[in-house]
Amino acid sequence: MTIWKRTLDPDALNALSEHSLVSHLGIRFTHVGDESLEATMPVDARTQQPFGLLHGGASVVLAESMGSVAGYLCVEEGQSVVGIEVSASHHRAVSSGEVRGLCRPLHLGARTQSWQIEIRNSRDQLCCSCRLTVAVLG
Repeated sequence: MTIWKRTLDPDALNALSEHSLVSHLGIRFTHVGDESLEATMPVDARTQQPFGLLHGGASVVLAESMGSVAGYLCVEEGQSVVGIEVSASHHRAVSSGEVRGLCRPLHLGARTQSWQIEIRNSRDQLCCSCRLTVAVLG
């Protein structure tokens, strides 16, 4: 059984994100599962800090983007979500390639949702773990 109340595939999610920070950073939604959402982000000049490593803020953008889209997919027509808190722990540096985010729900309430986002490198090693809380509006 799926948690989603709206049906959008990765192509539709990527089209929705055009002309935004999401597309500017090269974030691409790649998979919508029954209870999870996946996306990738390149580690390049757009997402690196001056020392050549993946910028922690870019990881947070990936996580918040994924959690916000997941939240949107979990609410009824006429409702929306807005982020109210995000936290991130950075575990491992990444200097090239791409990272993959996996977003899963922790809590799906009528007024708030909490999402866990794991960001992994190309060797499937955990680089960053994030938690996003969103408020449900409407």
